[in-house]
Amino acid sequence: MRGIKQLEQPFVILHHALAVASLRDAVDAEVVHSLCYALMAKKPGKSKSREDRISAEIIVDAYGPEEQAMGWYYYLENKLGFPFTATCVQVRDISPLRTGDWVEVIGQPKEDECMCEMFVKIRWERRGLAVPLSQLEPDDSTDPETIEAVEDWHYWVKQGYQLR
Repeated sequence: MRGIKQLEQPFVILHHALAVASLRDAVDAEVVHSLCYALMAKKPGKSKSREDRISAEIIVDAYGPEEQAMGWYYYLENKLGFPFTATCVQVRDISPLRTGDWVEVIGQPKEDECMCEMFVKIRWERRGLAVPLSQLEPDDSTDPETIEAVEDWHYWVKQGYQLR
């Protein structure tokens, strides 16, 4: 237990330092919050069933990052039930979404947009906009197969696996 407390303390100090810096330098407080959340997020333990599903269904026979990306793309294409409602759980510089924003996920972008990470299209100002799937969490009314597929991608990302 002592070791856990020792690990938590630097994050608390970082949180306070970033909060002070955000007030002084007018940095967006949501960005500070997301950074602290990302730093404190624990890498999940290995899940044998999830690891087996990813190996057997998603990246089976994939010999490089491009083939892994296509495996993920088509897995998500077959499993995600569009449209579904999701909330933003993480701020990303490449996305206009803020933590807590609710969005309607309406589809997937073209394959070539998903070669380094998985994106989904959301309804945004009369058109679709691609945002990282890793920043969205489906709401409770979403079908179980969609939730499982999104959780599979989140697991992959949190484990530190990459498509590069």
